[in-house]
Amino acid sequence: MSSSATDQHRLDRRRRVRRHGTFAAVLVVGLVVMAGAAYLFSDVYAAVTDDESIALLDQPTLRLAMEARSPWLDTALTVYTNVAGVIALPILGLLVVVVLAVRRREWVPVVLGLSAGAGSLLMTQAGKELFGRDRPPMSDAVPPYETSASFPSGHTLNATVVVGVVAYLLVLRQTRRSMRALTISAAAVFALTIGLSRVYLGHHWLTDVVAAWLLALAWLAVLVIAHRLWLRLDQPPRREESE
Repeated sequence: MSSSATDQHRLDRRRRVRRHGTFAAVLVVGLVVMAGAAYLFSDVYAAVTDDESIALLDQPTLRLAMEARSPWLDTALTVYTNVAGVIALPILGLLVVVVLAVRRREWVPVVLGLSAGAGSLLMTQAGKELFGRDRPPMSDAVPPYETSASFPSGHTLNATVVVGVVAYLLVLRQTRRSMRALTISAAAVFALTIGLSRVYLGHHWLTDVVAAWLLALAWLAVLVIAHRLWLRLDQPPRREESE
């Protein structure tokens, strides 16, 4: 075997090791995030059921929100939180994934986006039906009022899942670390502020929002793991790996 052939073989082997290592790292991190988020969600639910631990912060947090209110901020956050509502969020999310699918000439963004949204809506409705928790009193909330069950926060859960999937799809094609960091940070800020706006407006308790964040993280981890596994299985074996 010539020196150049040996060098190429070593380079190919390094690439295989790096590729396998990256896949394993994503899989491990995804499983840890999924399991951790699910475990913490169970803790939050137990706290809400027993009215202890983090649930003891619900009333004080609502009082702080009420003290911070002002007419202009109430209006601004009402408009902002509606971005994550049942009309605006699905339209915006679908528009983004369709644009990404057209530009990349593949169906992956649409499939991931629809799967993310469907799972998020299912968890929201199932959670509200199962737990049936009352929202904060209307006298403590900013209109327009909402009457559905409180746990978990649907706005927060859906917004976190949708923006998380969009961020993941964008990061897949971004090569610069600074752009990846900016994308992830922007998504995190959006998810965080939507959740806090729900507490500020008195439409949800703090624990409703925390539970929604945790459910969203767990579902996002499932989606990412599923996508990485699909990429792994869909990738044809390379010549050097089959020899």
